[in-house]
Amino acid sequence: MRFTRWLAVPAALLLAVPALAADLVYPPGSRIGLAPPTGVVTSKNFFGFEDREHSVAIVLTALPAEAFAEIEWTANAETLGRQGVVLDQTEPVSIAAGKAFLVTGHQDADNMRFRKYLQVVSTPGLTALVTVQVPENADASYPDAAVRAALASVAVRDAVPVEEQLSLLPFEVADLSGFKIAGMLPGRAVMLSDSGSDARSSAEPHIVIAIAPGAPAQTGDREAFAREVFATIPNIRDIRVTNAEPLRLSGQPGHQIMANATDPVNGAEVTVVQWLRFGGGAFLHVVGVAPAAGWAQAYPRFRAVRDGVVPK
Repeated sequence: MRFTRWLAVPAALLLAVPALAADLVYPPGSRIGLAPPTGVVTSKNFFGFEDREHSVAIVLTALPAEAFAEIEWTANAETLGRQGVVLDQTEPVSIAAGKAFLVTGHQDADNMRFRKYLQVVSTPGLTALVTVQVPENADASYPDAAVRAALASVAVRDAVPVEEQLSLLPFEVADLSGFKIAGMLPGRAVMLSDSGSDARSSAEPHIVIAIAPGAPAQTGDREAFAREVFATIPNIRDIRVTNAEPLRLSGQPGHQIMANATDPVNGAEVTVVQWLRFGGGAFLHVVGVAPAAGWAQAYPRFRAVRDGVVPK
């Protein structure tokens, strides 16, 4: 994994101002926050802040903890040049969040020159990458000193509150049935498990709830569609379907498939259930997986989660 990989997403999206700890703002779902300047708002398109009128943005990216050393080693003029950025300087910075360094440069694009900032912060749980873009015509509103002050306020919280994570979904999950959030795809899906780990281990029950556009309008086409969707479930093999039938879920048409399978990593026996609920030009996709020996205890919990899912 090279520096260009870490840089690619922030550079594609690609502010800031005087910062006080009391002014820290964490974009919904982000563990990284800072004190944003007057004039920027929380972005609805990425984790960060933007002033769209002036083409100013702060992009906050959480990377694995080990990414810090890789970026520190490869953040040089040659690597930045491949991204179209001319390096001005690299310097260590002192901030409360952890060891950090700041890369500054500039880039010419769309008949305009942009100031570029890339601050990288090492914390025990993650590497915080903060990418800033300020066009020359916004210098008066966002001078260099103001940008640096905002970057100095970068903070990392231990975790995103459960309620905040769930608020990013297009549906409500009224009953977690004792599960913890293990993974999140904002606006699309959530994974729950007993430990809160995203390992998808066959040793513990886990359930995934997602919503996706499209579904057959005709009742007769739904079973074939359900089987096609079931075939995309990862991390199971040797599938033996034990039940496949239409049913009503929360008053809407749905479909259920149950099967026995094995974990491809360790060969453990698991039981799988898939529920689809159709309506409104989309379908709700719920998949529960549990060790075969613990299925009797897991199944009622899966149903409780399923029945508590309500579209927003």
